[in-house]
Amino acid sequence: MSKVCVVFDRLRSEEKMLQKEAESLGHDAVMLDAKITQINTDSKREEFDLGNVVLERCVSYFRGLHFTAALDFMDVPVLNKFDVASTCGNKMFMTMLLKKHNVPTPKTYFSFSSESAAENLEKVGYPLVIKPVIGSWGRGVMPIKDKDTMDAVFEIRDITDSPHDRIYYLQELVDRPPRDIRVITIGDRPVAAMYRKSLGDFKTNIALGADPEICEITNEMEDMTAKASKAMGGGILGVDIMEDDKRGLVVHEVNNTVEFKGLARVAQRNIPKEMIEFALDYVRK
Repeated sequence: MSKVCVVFDRLRSEEKMLQKEAESLGHDAVMLDAKITQINTDSKREEFDLGNVVLERCVSYFRGLHFTAALDFMDVPVLNKFDVASTCGNKMFMTMLLKKHNVPTPKTYFSFSSESAAENLEKVGYPLVIKPVIGSWGRGVMPIKDKDTMDAVFEIRDITDSPHDRIYYLQELVDRPPRDIRVITIGDRPVAAMYRKSLGDFKTNIALGADPEICEITNEMEDMTAKASKAMGGGILGVDIMEDDKRGLVVHEVNNTVEFKGLARVAQRNIPKEMIEFALDYVRK
């Protein structure tokens, strides 16, 4: 019998589903709260109940990334790997890697001060979408349609002046239907996809109330998501795609600790079961 450890910092439906599927497959499941786990430079794997493999599922990007580093330090197999988590968690790193691996992606502009970003925006022209390089659930993502909006957004960033506020990620506003496509890939293979329809806003996050609807995975989507997964380093990922009216499909984001509650409601395949099976196969190789 194998044992899977699910690391979390907020116990959501997804983590409970993973636990249930592991147990239904005849394996033990350990649920480990990262917030109360203590690790030091003398820590050994044997001191913790970490099973054969860990699925790192923290909501907090920074908590999850550093916990993954601690697991690596103790030579514990973990999905996703540190490099994958680090890359996916930073939109600038992720976007550059997608482009480098010839994955179609919206044109994106990077600046490293508000002055440079303002100059770039005026040169490129409105509208552009500004996104925080670190963040999820659509927070801080907004279209900049004119100079007044730009000045207001940049003024707030200059006041807060957190380290990541100094990195300006500006992306073209893609002409698309009021939806995007979330594809879950496991081991570079797409297993399920859904349309996420916006509710009046241009954002399509399920966390913000977007409606899930099953989406058939085409050959083009299969090839594109496999290439995007390989570009990130593989594992268990959520690939987000937009349907550009001119260029066709473009990948705009790849997610590390992907949420799947909405997609699991409409998917034909058992997503958490396939995640557990992949994790155990990962350590058998």
